[in-house]
Amino acid sequence: MWRWLHPYAKPEATFGLNQKILPWLLWPGLTLMLVGVVWGLVFAPADYQQGDSYRIIFIHVPAAIWSMGFYVGMAIAALIALVWQIRTAEWAISAIAPVGAMLTFISLFTGAIWGQPMWGTWWVWDARLTSQLILLFLYLGVMVLHMAFEDQRTGAKAAGILALVGVINIPIIHYSVYWWNTLHQTSTITQMVTRLEAPAMPGVMLWPLLTCVFAFMLVCSAFIVMRLNNLILINEVRRPWAIKILAGEKGGKHGTV
Repeated sequence: MWRWLHPYAKPEATFGLNQKILPWLLWPGLTLMLVGVVWGLVFAPADYQQGDSYRIIFIHVPAAIWSMGFYVGMAIAALIALVWQIRTAEWAISAIAPVGAMLTFISLFTGAIWGQPMWGTWWVWDARLTSQLILLFLYLGVMVLHMAFEDQRTGAKAAGILALVGVINIPIIHYSVYWWNTLHQTSTITQMVTRLEAPAMPGVMLWPLLTCVFAFMLVCSAFIVMRLNNLILINEVRRPWAIKILAGEKGGKHGTV
């Protein structure tokens, strides 16, 4: 099952693959983000109840979705690192954590901006908001643990254990609006996908939102790939292949990040 993954246990192979897929993530992602954000903020109609205040969802919803999605990806990398002792998976944890933390912060910040006019307050200890705040602390905890030990492998192991333990928070975030009586509304997109229900918003609002969701995934994945390649070069700096890339001898083949 994992034979396809085994060759990419070698840092050089992972670096080469990342360099190949990076342009297919970054440039389409930036293009779609520009289209989606302009489409949503400028051309989508105002909501009949919330007016223009609802437009924050074109930033808030993608950030919230992928703050959880990338945490799951980080937990998978942690499982691979702990079970198979693959160093590139350890570095992947470190590459994902800051990007996920930023997405979580954006979701909390934009949620507060939306909540003030809608709920009359910037913050409430709502189940969804509180569990999302815990997600931010989990990301920050993973980042701190990576730097808390002199031995890099020990720090990576501790961070990986926290990432795996913290994954229990993901279903709590998602189902909090169903399990408890919360101010936060239920998830429009996931209801449509998992329950095969009609979307709660018209297509003129839904399509730019889906465009932004896909764009955030591509752009943030590109950031993670760039961070991972930088970490690979930092940790493999004495390897002949890394020396050649840093020296520019293979600039045409691999490039730099």
